[in-house]
Amino acid sequence: GIHDNFFDRGGHSLKATALVSRIAKEFGVQVPLKDVFAHPTVEGLASVISEGTESPYEAIKPAEKRETYPVSSAQKRMYVLQQLEDGGTGYNMPAVLELEGKLDLTRMEAVFKKLIKRHESLRTSFTTDTDGEPVQCIHDEVPFTFRTSVLGGQTEQEAAAAFIQPFDLSQAPLFRAGIVKVSDGRHLLLVDMHHIISDGVSVNTLIREFGELYANQELPA
Repeated sequence: GIHDNFFDRGGHSLKATALVSRIAKEFGVQVPLKDVFAHPTVEGLASVISEGTESPYEAIKPAEKRETYPVSSAQKRMYVLQQLEDGGTGYNMPAVLELEGKLDLTRMEAVFKKLIKRHESLRTSFTTDTDGEPVQCIHDEVPFTFRTSVLGGQTEQEAAAAFIQPFDLSQAPLFRAGIVKVSDGRHLLLVDMHHIISDGVSVNTLIREFGELYANQELPA
């Protein structure tokens, strides 16, 4: 409803950022993020939009091809902390999905490879420049091994925990996936990636695209 509070309905800062982008695309008005917090209803935002200064929406243009690119302040912080942790898993983003029914492992592996080819972040590694500052490198291709195993004597929790390993930020992809066979009709899909290349918004994008690609849909670039 137009009087419902965006944040009471499950909104948060990441969704608010996406909302601001969609408003800009739909109405050609730049709404500051703080206005979403100050006017968190459709009614409140409608007045903000109607009084806003027109600013035509511009899609982000691809950057030119370079050997290295700057990192964001959040990436720089994570890079430094990862070095201090000496290979910890504090910034890993693991997930386990229980799959029931017939599974096409060949197609699943192909889908992950397509995702890696689609998204530069899944082909990105991190190093330091001559001044010791963190930079990121985007590779045209990266090695990817889809791991398959059988549960055996482990519990499902033990198998999932063993899958979570530290990432070497200098080696792309900072993403791994695998399948643990529990029985003929039941598998565990294990996925892990480093937070330096991913967040809550990008995870949702990957989940959606994974389903579309597994269903043999063609996706735009």
